[in-house]
Amino acid sequence: MKFTDGFWQTRPGVTALYAQEAYDIERVGESVRVTAPTRVIARRGDTLNRPALTVSLSSPLAGVIAVRVENHLGSAHHRGFEMPGADAAATEIRIDDVGGSLTSGSLTARIAAGSPWSLEFESNGRVLTRSGGKSIGRMDLAPDAAVAAEPVGEVGASADGRPAASRYLHAQLSLGVGELVYGLGERFGPLVKNGQSVDVWNADGGTSSEQSYKSVPFYLTNRGYGVLVNHSEHVSFEVGSEAVEQVQFSVPGEVLEYLVIDGPTPADVIERYTRLTGRPAEVPAWSYGLWLSTSFTTDYDEKTVSSFIDGMIERDLPLSVFHFDCFWMREFNWTDFAWDTRVFPDPDGMLERLHGKDLRVSVWMNPYIAQRGAAFEEAAAGDYLVKKPNGDIWQWDMWQAGMALVDFTNPDAVTWYQGKIRALLEQGVDAIKTDFGERIPTDVVWHDGTDPAAMHNLYTQLYNKAVFDVLEEYRGKGEAVLFARSATAGGQQMPVHWGGDNSSSFESMAETLRGGLSLALSGFGFWSHDIGGFEGMPDADVFKRWVAFGLLSSHSRLHGSTSYRVPWLFDDGTEEPGQSAVDVTRTFAQLKNRLMPYLLQVGREAHETGLPFMRPMQVEFAGDPSVDHLDRQYMIGSQMLVAPVFSAAGEVQYYLPAGRWTNFFTNETVDGGAWRAETHAFDSIPLWIREGSVIPLGARSDRPDYDYLDGLTLAVYPTQDAGGRDVTITTPDGGAAVFHASWSDSGVQVTSDAEGTWTWRNAAE
Repeated sequence: MKFTDGFWQTRPGVTALYAQEAYDIERVGESVRVTAPTRVIARRGDTLNRPALTVSLSSPLAGVIAVRVENHLGSAHHRGFEMPGADAAATEIRIDDVGGSLTSGSLTARIAAGSPWSLEFESNGRVLTRSGGKSIGRMDLAPDAAVAAEPVGEVGASADGRPAASRYLHAQLSLGVGELVYGLGERFGPLVKNGQSVDVWNADGGTSSEQSYKSVPFYLTNRGYGVLVNHSEHVSFEVGSEAVEQVQFSVPGEVLEYLVIDGPTPADVIERYTRLTGRPAEVPAWSYGLWLSTSFTTDYDEKTVSSFIDGMIERDLPLSVFHFDCFWMREFNWTDFAWDTRVFPDPDGMLERLHGKDLRVSVWMNPYIAQRGAAFEEAAAGDYLVKKPNGDIWQWDMWQAGMALVDFTNPDAVTWYQGKIRALLEQGVDAIKTDFGERIPTDVVWHDGTDPAAMHNLYTQLYNKAVFDVLEEYRGKGEAVLFARSATAGGQQMPVHWGGDNSSSFESMAETLRGGLSLALSGFGFWSHDIGGFEGMPDADVFKRWVAFGLLSSHSRLHGSTSYRVPWLFDDGTEEPGQSAVDVTRTFAQLKNRLMPYLLQVGREAHETGLPFMRPMQVEFAGDPSVDHLDRQYMIGSQMLVAPVFSAAGEVQYYLPAGRWTNFFTNETVDGGAWRAETHAFDSIPLWIREGSVIPLGARSDRPDYDYLDGLTLAVYPTQDAGGRDVTITTPDGGAAVFHASWSDSGVQVTSDAEGTWTWRNAAE
């Protein structure tokens, strides 16, 4: 939201009052409190008839400093995000005539006494960012103010007739020369956010818009710090787009709170941020395998499902999960939690038959309850549905006629909804796709009294948590899997998330990857996408290139809107050997299964440290300016580089950072620090291994969950540095073994006390 007209003036209808000085600084318990009047107080009379802002500094975790700006202290407390990792940090507070400071771990907030207003954040003697003159302000808006005061969305505040807020608080933090901003959720535009205006307001806008299914008011920069704006309501960011030297963020109301999170590297920031807001849960090995869907509005019954699965088996295409999208329930009934017996007359027997084919089963779900289904009457009688201010049940006709919305702020509604999910699990369902959760109205009343604007983004957290908790309770920790579309800060605790409604084109494939990388830079560890695109029918070239990318993502799903995604529909199999859609799918599905000893460890690292499975280059190679804008390649863990091909002809350009790299497929070894231009067949993709890596390869290619130690091969990659490293291999059933690889002038050696038939090879030979 932009309040100013250039550097000197405000926009028409905007009255801006800025913190002008730190009038007094005092210690209050383990925090520092500053009175910041909106004019310089030169004499006693200057204190009359003038607002003053209260700025408080505290620390919820070592290396994190919270800044709370308040206009009126008696205002209702805003609802921020849960911080399960908060651990009151030991702080050092100093106050003297020069100013005050609060130090937490390696991070210090230093505020200068008097005028002009100056708040700096420094780490290890280096200033990370600062809040200077005109950077903290109260903005009062006249009814006709020339400001876009609320976000746009199907049921956003500006769309439902609710008046815009008349008061906002804003803060600005400086951007240094060459400083770049990343994150703010799953964003499909440019990966670097400088120059953008970003509304943190969940919306169902598809991947080709500036809207986001997963809005997260957290960003990090290449200077090695991050910022979380601790508000679940609408947060508006101007990233060098109003004041070009600043990141500005604003919220409606009387309170603004943000947290500065120290690094010193982007990886350190993500580790500390996810320690505070929650680590991703561990996901089971079977979930990494290929998922196949019925697609969205296609016609299907058990015969169709069986034909797809049998077709995969006949063509030697590994399949781990079959997903039933929304029409497993009867039309006009979503969500009534009941199988449509017209097309699935024996759901119990069908699920048993699918399990007999060694498949897991996923079903589609959403938080809406259509009035035709039996569940509506039950939910209405139990008072489980969101109400209008006049007491009526809130309903609308999007998707299914008369849909209402489950009120997850009501504990009884949560229990009721979880009971429905538990019944499906008892029936044989293994995973739940939690669709939607973005279209949340603001002209309603919530059971617990939460401000509707604050609940708009936060709703998805309550919805996904209700489902995830019952999955984890029923299946056990490490076995629960969501396939969720919407999220906000903290949503990373409940994986997996997928990228929403993309289109069947190379351009949409690229924007999908940008969204995934942006989400990874926002603290999310696991991510997937609809292979081939959701809308439209991809041509064979798009599908095959997307298959390679999709099966080198954390999770891999074939899913469409109005058309099926079984590989044999895309070409007739007369292509050159290895180049048909069936061949390409087999090649990369089998490759992923063989890579599972490595991939499972990468996933466990995401769970333990918060570092994403698919790592943006900016995370793994911080300090290399050549990676600053890269958005068409990524790392899987720390050792494997992937550059998807976004062209039918197979032409691709990508960057190898400094160091020695080995091509996974050809064993070609090259020195990095340079760009490469190549042409790849459909069964190939740039896949490079970093020097000194040890990549464990399993013996099986037909499934992702097996005993990795039985027939294990460790590929040991060359390095110029002598030394050694331990590599731990963990199996899906909890077994583990440690292998020690060493490099010396005399060659490579691997030793282990592991039992079983394992071996190793020098990847340079």
